[in-house]
Amino acid sequence: MRGKTAEDLKLLELLDPVAEVAGYGIVRLRLMGGAEQRKLQIMAERPDGEMVVEDCARLSRAVSEVLDAADPVSGEYLLEVSSPGIDRPLTRLDDFGAHEGYEVKLELDRLAEGRKRFRGVLAGVEDGQVAIDLEDEAETTLIPFAWIVEAKLVLNDDLMKRGAQQRAARLAIEQQQTTDLEEPNP
Repeated sequence: MRGKTAEDLKLLELLDPVAEVAGYGIVRLRLMGGAEQRKLQIMAERPDGEMVVEDCARLSRAVSEVLDAADPVSGEYLLEVSSPGIDRPLTRLDDFGAHEGYEVKLELDRLAEGRKRFRGVLAGVEDGQVAIDLEDEAETTLIPFAWIVEAKLVLNDDLMKRGAQQRAARLAIEQQQTTDLEEPNP
């Protein structure tokens, strides 16, 4: 899920160690477009789940050096480094546990219970399976992580509230750091 094509997976092999050394985890990588105009999109985050503009610039510089040296993409392309966003894709098993309690849309590579698409509230992770509480279902459904080809948080009031709380906390920390720098030492 972090990469869709064989080319994406090769790029992940090359860039994962670079991102890790820089202090980031690649959430998703996609090389999109045709021969004339291609875009290499990397969504990443710090271990605390944050990814601000300065982080994007830092990771972009780090991967650009490696991409320029290794030249793994033929032709010209645009590199785009971003945060996963509030309604982020879930691509790693840990992502599902970290977002327990939030609504999610899942798409599978096969039929399960007669369908490929599910929508419900994440109920955690258990033995390599994603637990999801589906509407009108009394029991929690377990779906093998390996069957999931696409997963994304649903943008709703709960998720927007969480995002606002995270932004407020980040701003408070930045404000405190600014105040600490401005105060003279006694």
